[in-house]
Amino acid sequence: MTSAALPDPVWAAARTRPDAPAVITLEKALTYAELDRRIEETVQWLRDPGFRGFRDRFALYRPADADSIVFLLAAFRTGRVVCPISTRLPPAAVPDLLKQVGVQALVAAPDAAWDGLTVLDPADADRPLSRSAPKAPQRDAPWKLTDPATLVFTSGSTGTPKVALHTLGAHVASAEGSVAFFGLGPGDRWLLNLPLYHVGGLAVLVRCVLAGAAVVLPEARTSVEETVRAHGVTHLSLVATQLLRVLQGNDPEALAGTNAVLLGGSAVPPGLLAEAHALGLPVHASYGLTEMASTVTATPPGASLGALGTSGVVLPNREVQIADDGEILVRGATLFTGYVEAEATHRPARAGWFQTGDLGRWTEVDGQRMLQVVGRKDHLFISGGENVQPEEIEAALGQIEGVRRAVVVPAADAEFGQRPVAFVDAERWTPEAWRDGLAGTLARFKIPDAFHPWPDEAETGMKVNRTAMRERAARLQSLPSDHDR
Repeated sequence: MTSAALPDPVWAAARTRPDAPAVITLEKALTYAELDRRIEETVQWLRDPGFRGFRDRFALYRPADADSIVFLLAAFRTGRVVCPISTRLPPAAVPDLLKQVGVQALVAAPDAAWDGLTVLDPADADRPLSRSAPKAPQRDAPWKLTDPATLVFTSGSTGTPKVALHTLGAHVASAEGSVAFFGLGPGDRWLLNLPLYHVGGLAVLVRCVLAGAAVVLPEARTSVEETVRAHGVTHLSLVATQLLRVLQGNDPEALAGTNAVLLGGSAVPPGLLAEAHALGLPVHASYGLTEMASTVTATPPGASLGALGTSGVVLPNREVQIADDGEILVRGATLFTGYVEAEATHRPARAGWFQTGDLGRWTEVDGQRMLQVVGRKDHLFISGGENVQPEEIEAALGQIEGVRRAVVVPAADAEFGQRPVAFVDAERWTPEAWRDGLAGTLARFKIPDAFHPWPDEAETGMKVNRTAMRERAARLQSLPSDHDR
């Protein structure tokens, strides 16, 4: 990507492949020609004098549906900045977030909480998105790659909300590298089962329109496997919890017919990777972050189980470096502009590199140099004067047969200051066997003092809430070791 502008890929596809599917829903499939018309209608809508608040930037508080996709692509076409908001938040919490990023306009269903905001409801009967669309202009409609494009909230590891600003060029550079790596093209279909308020969901959308592929929207109360078979899905992205549900379902082999299953969001337990690999699922382990517009590294197609234990090779348009202290540093065309802070932007950097806060090392597997993510700098704790990295213990537990996933957190200890405690999801509850297994790979001080069952409330979908796990561990300290099961 070298130019400052790119012909709008939807506009281009509408003229070269107008009948090709672009967005596939339960009700119908929108062709590229239909999607282009709806985007152009929405462009005119955003320019309506009655919606003055939409001139520069607006927020999107909607589920990932066809209307949301249309509004995002209309923002790209017009140079507006769009800020997707988590639909898990109650409406009353949204206005304060919008003040943080200087947004006064919102695409959402009506709600009393929106008092003082300019609100545009796609379901407005007087302005239907699907009717009376103006004729699209017969000219190039460029994406201006240097323009700011999205504001994405990211909690990082601390839980403190930060807002990452990306240019359209960063999203395009990310998509270009992924399209080349995963082999996405016309006729392919990527399942959008990550929310659009996460950078992973945005990445799927940009990849598809850039490649001329179709976005498949998931159906409520329908499993991933059923959706894959029903719509001929060729590519999909899953977080660890979603992969676990697929493997526990009735038809995990449905994913064996896809071209790529990209795993991300957080580290995937080794036991899940081994099970998926044994079933012949085309899984790709990966490493990514909001600040780099999604995926940074991924394992190659057909990777061995050993390679899947890493985060893979660096994708095009990205660079990765390991600092002397082990921190992973990144840069490249996909890097964000900075965090939005009181009308300004700030990007923490070390000699031009973004400091991720993650720890890693290079390892050679199958003749290729791959990134091995060790853990978070801020997860490390001290036990009796020794450094303990929870992710190391979690990885060792994940290698034990029957252990699906595990999270290790520190618990207060009168003698050692802090000691590791593990929450485990396993086929059978055998803590003594786990201790024996860990003794063969870990130093004694790293073996957890207690094992507790995986709590139901830990099912967050994207990331495990380690703070909540630590609080739960503190409450359970009064119980005998291994008792809470």
